[in-house]
Formats: sequence, structure tokens, C-alpha cells
Amino acid sequence: MKILAFVSTIDLKYKLGCTPSWWQLLKALHETGNEVIVVPYLGGAVESLWWRTYENSCKLESVLYNNFLKSNKKTANPSKPNEFLSAITKNLINLDIKPKIKKQLTDIINREKDLDFILFMNIPLNHITGIPSELKTEFGIPCLYYDGDMPTILPKYAVSRGFKFDYYVNSDVSEYDAFFVNSKGVIEDLQEAGAKNVTPLYYAADADLFAPVNVEQTIDVSFYGHGSELREEWMTNMIANPSKRLPGVNFSVGGSNFGIDMGNAKLIGPVSYSAFREFCCKSKINLNITRWSHTNIYASATARPFELAAYGACIVSQPYKGIENWFEIGKEIIVVNSEDEAVEAYEWLLSSEEERLKIGERARQRVLKEHTYRHRAKTIIEVCKLCN
Repeated sequence: MKILAFVSTIDLKYKLGCTPSWWQLLKALHETGNEVIVVPYLGGAVESLWWRTYENSCKLESVLYNNFLKSNKKTANPSKPNEFLSAITKNLINLDIKPKIKKQLTDIINREKDLDFILFMNIPLNHITGIPSELKTEFGIPCLYYDGDMPTILPKYAVSRGFKFDYYVNSDVSEYDAFFVNSKGVIEDLQEAGAKNVTPLYYAADADLFAPVNVEQTIDVSFYGHGSELREEWMTNMIANPSKRLPGVNFSVGGSNFGIDMGNAKLIGPVSYSAFREFCCKSKINLNITRWSHTNIYASATARPFELAAYGACIVSQPYKGIENWFEIGKEIIVVNSEDEAVEAYEWLLSSEEERLKIGERARQRVLKEHTYRHRAKTIIEVCKLCN
């Protein structure tokens, strides 16, 4: 199939959490026999071996808008749905951004002639309201949407996560022939809003990119993430307090913006994308500590469990609703329910290299069987064929 992917951004420098996953998914779409064309919503186009691009027609506007959001640290307020979208912002969207996007997509369709479908990936829905309907009417091309920010992008969850904006205000989810989401727990919410063919499309891992490397394991327990917000309790239960109770165990934490006491853990700061693999593979135990905005909504996936599993890591996680959909608890991942259980799990696993290796290998095999991005790419194609 020939696919036009209109993506939130394809440039890693903007540090949007979904971007590395977009690279892997688009690569997988290519590897499974599809032709992929990419247009970014934020920033410039980035060529690769797996897709070709068209430049962003709203590059300047998108960068200015992103800088505005960052500098003002705006947060969505569902009780006042029009508060964030000021008159100036609305005019910019309706009179400049939306017409440019519509014209560019129309020009690409006319130039390419034989596109099979358009996949919108985390594009602000209220910036393109009406465009999918117009394209379907004019060209008969199916329009699919993928939101990887569930559940925290929905109005009912946005404030608790502190999201910068709410792009569901004044949007029309019924415009799309299919709606992919990273959370099974929000499907009913989207169906009530009018979305059709809502399908879980969880995060995954590129099995080659996230292949384990043979390095000396010098870290006993590690965690990587940015910010302690909404996971303070489990960072305390699984890192800060255990690091004090287990003086002979070295804890290493990568990332930034931790607003809590981290006990005796060593803070190493941010790690580059390319160095992340070595950090994980050097660790005997890798922790999965996810924000409660995800763990409390059933089967709301983040990328980290799949990435760690692909590395063959021995993963210890906090309680996570629906995690059994992806990994078998006790065999492919260890789940602890308290600080005491975390300490016991660390002592047990650190005393048995054989057990750690078995858990890690079973987790990697589960990824290879069910959770690579080629699996996700095939799901997209299957759903699109049903739409046709």
C-alpha cells in the first residue's frame, strides 16, 4: 500500500515522547512492503532510508506555536474548553494553518495519484477539523487517526497530567474511518464521542534497534525517566527507600526533573537515545515505573516495558492495570505491590543470575512473538483494508 503519514513531528530534536516510536512504526510499515510518505506537523522534514518526505507547509507557524506552549506552560482546562484557544490562536488556526494544511494534502494527493490512505499521527485534532471529511469526499481516500497520548490527552484526564493543551476541544473524531489508540481503557470514551472502528494499537519495539548487547552488568537496579510527577509514590517505594534499606545494592537513575528525594540512588542525568541501550543492558534489574495516569486506566501502554523487554531485561514493575495483556506476570515481568515486596524481589533476583536471565529471555521472546512494530504495522494495514 501507498501511505501518506501526517505526523506530529519526525525530528528528534523537539524531544516529543512519541517521536522515537513514530520512527520505528514508519520503518516497520516500509519493511512490511508499503511505500511511506511523511509530512511533519511540527518542524522540518527528515529524510530516512524508509520513507520520503514533503516539507512542512506550516514549519514557521508550528515552531512558533510550540515555543509559545513551552514558554507559557499552558495547561488544558476541560471545565473551560475555550479558555486556551484565544481569539488570536483560533484565527491563526482557521485562517492560516488549516488552509495551508488542506492545500498541501490536496496537492500531495494530486501529485501522488494512487495513495491508499492517510494516517494522521498525533496531529492536534482541532487544527484540522473538517479536512479529513473534505479529502474523503473529494478523493475517496480513507483517513485514519492514531493517538499515542492516551489517556492523558482526553479532556477528563488532561488536568491531572498537566498537558499543555487539549486538542479534542471543537474536534470531530467521527471524521476518521478508524481510530487507533494506545489504551484499551479509553475505547468507550472515544466511541461515545463518535469515533469509528476504535482499535488498540499499543506501543512496541523494533527488535533490531532494541536488541541486547553483551556488556558487563555493573548496575544492580536502574530506572530511566523524566520527571517524578504522578509517580512519586512508586519511585519512593521502588527506588528511594529500598536504596536506603539495601546499602550493598547500587541504584542508578537516569533522566531529569525529579522533584523528590531519591535516597542513595546515583543520579546520572539524561542519556542519549544511542546510549540508552547500554545503560539498560548494564543493569541487572530494570524498573518500570509509570505515571498513575497510565497505570490506573486499563491497558494504557507506554513504550518503556516493550523496549526493556526487547533488550532481554529483567523487569520489575509497580502495579499496572492491564499489563497482563502484554506480559505474563511472574514469568516475563515481576510486579511488586509494596516497598517490602520490592526489597524482597531485588534481593531474590540479585542472588540468582539464572533467574534474571530466564525472565529477560522470556520477555524478549514475547516481544518477538507479539510486540514488534511490524506487528503494529500489520494491524494498521488490516484495519485499513476493512475500511476500504
